[in-house]
Amino acid sequence: MTANALLHALVPLVDDLARDLAEGERYRRLLKAVRALVPCDATALLRLDGEWLVPLAVDGLSGDTLGRRFKVDEHPRFQLLLQSGGPTRFPAGSRLPDPYDGLVEGMEGEQLEVHDCLGCVLRVGEHPWGLLTLDALEAGRFSEHDLDILQTFASLAAATVSVADRLQQLASRASDEHQRAEIYRAAAETSPRPLLGQSAVIRRLLDEVRTVGASDLTVLVTGETGVGKELVAQALHAASPRAARPLVSLNCAALPEALVESELFGHVKGAFSGAVGDRRGKFELADGGTLLLDEVGELPLTVQAKLLRVLQSGQLQRVGSDREHHVDVRLIAATNRDLAEEVRKGRFRADLYHRLSVYPLRVPPLRERGRDVLLLSGAFLEENRSRLGLRNLRLAADAQAALLAYDWPGNVRELEHLIGRSALKALSRQAKRPAILTLTAADLGLEEREAGPPAPALDHTAANSAGVSAQPLKLAVDDYQRSLIVAALRRHGNNWSAAARELGVDRANLARLAGRLGLRSAASGS
Repeated sequence: MTANALLHALVPLVDDLARDLAEGERYRRLLKAVRALVPCDATALLRLDGEWLVPLAVDGLSGDTLGRRFKVDEHPRFQLLLQSGGPTRFPAGSRLPDPYDGLVEGMEGEQLEVHDCLGCVLRVGEHPWGLLTLDALEAGRFSEHDLDILQTFASLAAATVSVADRLQQLASRASDEHQRAEIYRAAAETSPRPLLGQSAVIRRLLDEVRTVGASDLTVLVTGETGVGKELVAQALHAASPRAARPLVSLNCAALPEALVESELFGHVKGAFSGAVGDRRGKFELADGGTLLLDEVGELPLTVQAKLLRVLQSGQLQRVGSDREHHVDVRLIAATNRDLAEEVRKGRFRADLYHRLSVYPLRVPPLRERGRDVLLLSGAFLEENRSRLGLRNLRLAADAQAALLAYDWPGNVRELEHLIGRSALKALSRQAKRPAILTLTAADLGLEEREAGPPAPALDHTAANSAGVSAQPLKLAVDDYQRSLIVAALRRHGNNWSAAARELGVDRANLARLAGRLGLRSAASGS
């Protein structure tokens, strides 16, 4: 080959180094150039990934070659190429099996073997990056001169793959930083709500959050839908030494099963259809911080096994890669399922359940929190007041009584939506926009919802303690206490002990108060 022909083949590759090309196109041009320099039947570019060689581009080999992964210690020719200092030729008489036998395109009948092979290792820095191979079906196709040409070409090929790798690293880093920036932006824009409540059950929960928050223990937060499990996770993170690092959340129930593993552990380019580049998963994004796995009970069993391995060792592998990454993550899991029952039914791994429930925290439902419902309503009223541009948004006395008497199957989330919906509807019914809007029991519409357990038999009908009719103060207080007791009993199915716990009084004292208020027969009969 003349010097002009060599330059004619190499100059476009040098020009490509400064061009923004897709990785596949860059490699395709590389193989086209080497076939122009050294005529052959097939070429391949393979990247070294641990103990495997992964084809990135082929020319003249069957399409399925790109889906193969060649284990180095099973292919002695590849081993020799990786160990050699320069291009190596395997002549037709070589007894070493060729990995490409039967893979060259356009061959029919029995002639499937490669009869002449050239190859060289490509290095980036001091480390082997991969291999460039050339194959011919005709014996004696390659010469010593071809070895010299390949030696010259190898340096440019190494520069090409180095540029492609560098561009990929920059793209992955930009993607990672974008994901992190989104996490911090969302955290900055959304001020986490505090865990509001003065009931005994909430005070106990807050005490536990402060205790375990300062540790690195894995916490399993359980509770019904809508009770505020995510708020508990945020409080745990805020109370931990990791508070300055991100809290990364993943709703395990919101993703198709095929994507859960990728979201958790990340993936490498080509791992599956649509994986156009390397991507870090939630574990790596949360490195140094906290990862919340919401609805963890929805994880497929196959992913549960891989999650267990990460919790045990701190090591993870991205989908499609054999390389391990170490992460330092504090895990919080949340679920509305009974995971112990899921274990008994074979739908959740017992070993993972014990790993997750190092410190279990139960978030109580709203019906167990007594007058916290009014405190929470105040917070939601203020949010909607600001949103609707009102001077004030408040609850009428009958609305307060209705909130206290309701069973709240949807918990705090139901209360939040109810206040927002009721405020908007009440405002729309006003002939003139008021400065102060008062929500009544009719605005809430709770009487239209499913009633709770029947109220206990009473000697006197429990008056609406929040009524606005004029009456002496003592009678108003008695009516109010009576309505609270009736509401608590309704929520607890007439269980007086449970009602006493909710109201924060002794069981015997509650019975005496009930007797004075005309509820004696119900109290003595329970």
